[in-house]
Amino acid sequence: MKPTLSLSLQNASAHTGLPTRVELRRWARAALLYDVVAALRLVDEEEGMQLNQDYRGKPQATNVLTFAYGAEEEGGPLSGDILLCVPVVEREATEQRVAREAHYAHLTVHGMLHLQGYDHEAEDEAVAMEAVESFIMMRLGFPDPYQDG
Repeated sequence: MKPTLSLSLQNASAHTGLPTRVELRRWARAALLYDVVAALRLVDEEEGMQLNQDYRGKPQATNVLTFAYGAEEEGGPLSGDILLCVPVVEREATEQRVAREAHYAHLTVHGMLHLQGYDHEAEDEAVAMEAVESFIMMRLGFPDPYQDG
């Protein structure tokens, strides 16, 4: 049986030209390994900075933050929140010369994998997570985010 996704989308950003709800759902679903109930929130720099300071002790906004809460009951869906900081995502896409859509897709996939237990603190974890991300991104029709040009 395929895993299910219940995704609440929230746009708290003043920016325009953002990915559509259909795109965000497609990218999140592509990274679905387990049943998940999540919120995906697009935020501006001030909110991103505040949350990164409050929860990670880092005084700057980051591209994606994931808050994984686990499952409420044994065998139940995983739950969590994923925040994409729009100005950071767009700035990185420009600096890295990556298509905006590809960068949003990659960070959505990245956040979904974090929510489902993937991490990249240790080298072996990073290698495994990057391999899964690359596979998903190529399956979505985007270039491998970890390969140059």
